[in-house]
Amino acid sequence: MNQTDQSTGSGSDGVVLACEGLTREFYEGGKTLQVLRDAALEIRSGERIAIIGESGSGKTTLLQLLGGLDLPTRGTVRVQGQDIAKMNETERGLMRNQALGFVYQFHHLLPEFSALENVAMPLLLRRDSLKSIREQASTILQRVGLGERLTHRPGELSGGERQRAAVARALITKPAVVLADEPTGNLDHETGERLFDLMLELNREYGSSLVVVTHDLQLADRMDRVLLLTGGKLVDAP
Repeated sequence: MNQTDQSTGSGSDGVVLACEGLTREFYEGGKTLQVLRDAALEIRSGERIAIIGESGSGKTTLLQLLGGLDLPTRGTVRVQGQDIAKMNETERGLMRNQALGFVYQFHHLLPEFSALENVAMPLLLRRDSLKSIREQASTILQRVGLGERLTHRPGELSGGERQRAAVARALITKPAVVLADEPTGNLDHETGERLFDLMLELNREYGSSLVVVTHDLQLADRMDRVLLLTGGKLVDAP
């Protein structure tokens, strides 16, 4: 097992996140709406994958299922070899904290807390000392260029700075996989490019796999693989 496998907890085949036969149905007004249908995916340690598709095709639903934020109607999702449907909610929460990081289109930082406090929050669920947590949060904020913004609240940060803080929060636990849903979608083109550059750089540095839902085909083309979600299934993008 190489160093990346050890840090991310991947299996002997290097797969850190996988789904098979993934189906998600919603029931509205007596009708069944099938958003995902037998979707399958394997993500290996350090791999970078872009998922594209039309609006409403189910990309966000797929990320929620991969992250254990929702459960499939049928099919399986395995994180580091463990079937998340067989976990209770407490176990899923622990799995998310230990193995996954999340970045959204909107930063979801808590407005009443500083950048340092927001980034430190995932570690508060662990038993590290407060001093260690603050040091780790400070270090990663410096790494994303916010070393001078530690005490600033989200309202005092620019849009790009807020998203960089969100990336730092996602990576502070050194997750096996970062799931990002349109992380540049709320930024202007130049700021979005800089943020994406940072995400790719940190992907290489930390060894975390990266799964990005994006509508930006130029950004998608910079990933190792580009998958298209169409008709509820994942296929290689043309």
